Amino acid sequence: MADTGRLNNIIRAWEEGRPAYASFAPPNKHAAIDFSTAPYDGIIFECEHNSWDADNLQDAMQYLLNRQQIHSAPTLAPAVTPIARIPSNGVEMNQFLAKQALDRGVYGVVWPHIGTPEQASNAVASCRYARKAGSEFYEPAGLRGDGPANACRYWGLSQQEYYRKADVYPLNPEGELLVFIMIESIKGLDNVDEILGKVPGIGCVLIGEGDLSQALGYPRQYEHPVVHDAMHHIVQVCKKHKVPVGHPHVTTANVEWAIKEGFSFLMSSPVKTYAAIDKAREIVKGQRS
Repeated sequence: MADTGRLNNIIRAWEEGRPAYASFAPPNKHAAIDFSTAPYDGIIFECEHNSWDADNLQDAMQYLLNRQQIHSAPTLAPAVTPIARIPSNGVEMNQFLAKQALDRGVYGVVWPHIGTPEQASNAVASCRYARKAGSEFYEPAGLRGDGPANACRYWGLSQQEYYRKADVYPLNPEGELLVFIMIESIKGLDNVDEILGKVPGIGCVLIGEGDLSQALGYPRQYEHPVVHDAMHHIVQVCKKHKVPVGHPHVTTANVEWAIKEGFSFLMSSPVKTYAAIDKAREIVKGQRS
């Protein structure tokens, strides 16, 4: 079986010893086209606060592909790795949404509001195929149903190649799938150490600072010391367990702090600038004065 190389650009970034860069985007073709040539390692299609439509997600993923980039790249991977954030919170113990997203070919799933080891274990298991009891990397035992045709096509692999790669990293070093769990509640904050200590297969902890700041009593006051202290605690626990940790709202104002703090998954929104228009207005204003 041919070596297909590392397909997940987020994992590749970490293996190169640098942070991975990403952004949220709506699951539509227009956003996908814009992001297909953006300087990101990954994109998280935001299906939690948008309506869930697996067909729209699949369409967006197709428009994310850029044939010129793929032709000149060392692997079949898209230049920007697609991940999906699903709508269900951890307490719902959902499985089918992850299955449908993975069957479309995403390289990972973001699980909102994970608060307990049981919820985290369900998240990991839902992203894994079943394997023979007692085999290597067996736990958490896989719950994902077998229907890989679309994912194989999207990844450009045979079925057997896909099966070999479609497991969770870093539990399986060959895996290309990432399980992101969001810590964004007091329960999650209190249990994050236990979660990471008990549940293998978590690829990244993404801090949901919006919901977390609400729960702490300081809604979206991201610079408040109480919010900063909570985030610092999560980062330190992630370092203890050697699990990457992500910041969802990186800006020019906080990026230096985020890197020094130890965040290794940095999410920032693309910024639309109107520099030319602003300059034109200044010129015209000067001409009229």
